[in-house]
Amino acid sequence: MVTVAKNTLSVDTKERSLILWFDEVGIADIPLVGGKNASLGEMIRQLTPKGVNVPTGFATTAYAYRYFIESAGLDAELRELFADLDVEDMKNLQERGKKARALLMHTPFPPELRQAIASAYETLCEPYNADTDVAVRSSATAEDLPDASFAGQQETYLNVVSVSGVLAACHRCFASLFTDRAISYRHTKGFDHFSVALAVGVQKMVRSDLASAGVMFSIETETGFKDAALITAAYGLGENVVQGNINPDEYYVFKPTLKAGFRPIIDKKLGSKELKMVYDDGSKFTKNILVPQGERGKFVLSDDEILQLANWACVIEDHYSRVNGYYTPMDIEWAKDGITNQLFIVQARPETVQSQKRGNVLRNYRLVKTDEVAKSPQPLVTGRAIGEAISQGKVRLILDVNKIDQFQPGEVLVTDRTDPDWEPIMKRASAIITNSGGRTCHAAIIARELGVPAIVGCNKATEILTTGQEVTVSCAEGDEGLVYPGLLPFEVQEVLLENLPRTRTQILMNVGNPQEAFSLSAIPNDGVGLARTEFIIANQIQIHPMALVHYDDLKDEFVKEKINEITALYDDKPQYFVDKLAQGIGRIAAAFYPKPVIVRMSDFKSNEYANLLGGKQFEPDEENPMLGWRGAGRYYDPGYREAFALECHAIKRVREEMGLTNVIPMIPFCRTPDEGRLVLAEMAKNGLHQGANGLQVYVMCELPNNVIMAEEFAEVFDGFSIGSNDLTQLTLGLDRDSALVARLFDERSQGVKRMVKMAIQTAKKCDRKIGICGQAPSDYPEFAQFLVEEGIDSISLNPDSVLKTMLEIAKVEDNQF
Repeated sequence: MVTVAKNTLSVDTKERSLILWFDEVGIADIPLVGGKNASLGEMIRQLTPKGVNVPTGFATTAYAYRYFIESAGLDAELRELFADLDVEDMKNLQERGKKARALLMHTPFPPELRQAIASAYETLCEPYNADTDVAVRSSATAEDLPDASFAGQQETYLNVVSVSGVLAACHRCFASLFTDRAISYRHTKGFDHFSVALAVGVQKMVRSDLASAGVMFSIETETGFKDAALITAAYGLGENVVQGNINPDEYYVFKPTLKAGFRPIIDKKLGSKELKMVYDDGSKFTKNILVPQGERGKFVLSDDEILQLANWACVIEDHYSRVNGYYTPMDIEWAKDGITNQLFIVQARPETVQSQKRGNVLRNYRLVKTDEVAKSPQPLVTGRAIGEAISQGKVRLILDVNKIDQFQPGEVLVTDRTDPDWEPIMKRASAIITNSGGRTCHAAIIARELGVPAIVGCNKATEILTTGQEVTVSCAEGDEGLVYPGLLPFEVQEVLLENLPRTRTQILMNVGNPQEAFSLSAIPNDGVGLARTEFIIANQIQIHPMALVHYDDLKDEFVKEKINEITALYDDKPQYFVDKLAQGIGRIAAAFYPKPVIVRMSDFKSNEYANLLGGKQFEPDEENPMLGWRGAGRYYDPGYREAFALECHAIKRVREEMGLTNVIPMIPFCRTPDEGRLVLAEMAKNGLHQGANGLQVYVMCELPNNVIMAEEFAEVFDGFSIGSNDLTQLTLGLDRDSALVARLFDERSQGVKRMVKMAIQTAKKCDRKIGICGQAPSDYPEFAQFLVEEGIDSISLNPDSVLKTMLEIAKVEDNQF
């Protein structure tokens, strides 16, 4: 992209200029050219030398807007018009907005302003061609502030060409200072309507209509996790992503190891991307066309492009944090030019939600587990959860923005999508549900800013939900938002983190769902004591690994077709397993980095493996799978060795490519030390060499033999984790899956406690770490007390037990010393 440079102006000259070029302004010039333009100038001047590509352009100034208003005598007329403004009265708001916009549109620009804009546009065209394409964007002097984004309040026009086209677009931008949504937003945020001025940015278009565009945040948008960058992407111009017209691809990148030179793409989600916004050849600037089915099933960005954008997000965030003197996460729009294949940053503003939250309060929403909730039917609608709250109310289905006056405070807004015209009622909603949109769409951004839970990308919400229907909207159960029928009971817990004690005994967490990891990491902890690969395999992969290794030999054609559908992006079917498992483990490891994350290798039983897609062909029928072909016994067996290799490749990728060396693999159900050596040899064949790059390997202590031969196991492994569930069933000689003997299952029995005590003592004697990751300390405070008294190194708990057990452990430790 060509840069059109201008000489630096004095402050006095700047303040009296009608036009300023982007490279003449910086972030300190928001009062002169508005937040959008000031930020573009800042990046062109400061970050272009660091490799960040930003398209050139110019801005009309706040002085130009005020000159227009004053020269035509419009100020008095506008003040009179707004004298009886009532933003709570939709009819009043709409009437005042319409009259204000008409007043500006029917007033011609002063000749000097017309000439200044025309001359600047012609200069901008010189390196390209006459009537070159530009984006014309409103940029108010009160916008892109740390506590108020003003996102989408005024108008933007894309693919504008010719002097007359640019002048007309600038005029419409001026008038858009008085859109209904902008009036309402300023009132809500406490800004005076007449102290805000409107600048306009005229920027060379990036031909993303021929490629792709999207939005990225340098912070995780739902939880406020600071170390992940979120990138969304779709085909064509980026307005579809911003407006929520489509469900885009989503990518997460872990920033700390990215900065260290690794490639930590920790999650990739394929969006449906049905529409693409392109240039229009007719009277309109742009139009939407359908994306061919084949392209929808592909990721928009390559891994290299994802990493380049994430690197830029880090550079931009670091720069603005230095300029502001405090941590400043950023909301950034990017575009790829389909002619040059170059990536560009076209906007950047401070993120306005997570950055403003208090960091010392942990707030948790959860449904109350009553009989009513337990018996409740499946969710009516699901989508992407925005926020981590639960809300409820009566549905109000509105498909036409002209009918928003029907909306009543406290209702659940259900619509196809929202744009800024919907904002006057969004602040009154108890929750928002849309058919389309991703995490960075308009509905998501405004819902976060308002503190209203939202579920976007539901596809058919407007067909399923009806006005007057009572629903509960839950965004507190992970990445997926759920709409339940009825008003289900829920509770909100608030904990002041600054008052929590720190314990000598390490408090770890049991984590299964990678989508919850960012949120869970906010709970005070010392790492993850048990990351279950089974959850990732069952829920995100869904396919038996041997069915992928031997895809061509599958006998069931239906299963084969289903696997082909799920793995459509992969010619190399086993690579699908490695990618998904690595991303799931990587997301958990990133959430808790650099604290240890102990990842248990797969521990399905044969009957559970058989339930995976394609599994029946590779699994035996066993009388007692709990005591059969499971854990370590599989890993070196010819019937599973190739599948275990895929697990090893995923761990290797997480540690070596993503740089997440805090991952410690753990071997379950290892019956003898010799079996442990066979497993370590198998791992080494697949690139996981114990001791290399700091690699430790732990073993589950869940068999009586693990306790009895603990010294011998300590010669093979670097640490132990007690699995109290299996240790209890095998010590007491009962099947924990059998309801007939369930009454006898109790980890607090003397025999089990003696086993645990022996294990701890032997591990200490052998200078090996030992913790526990079973259910017992989560369920029984007295068992946690027993573990602390015996000197265990760490206790890994279910997330909902961490805080209460931490308090109990602190009391025990206080009494000990």
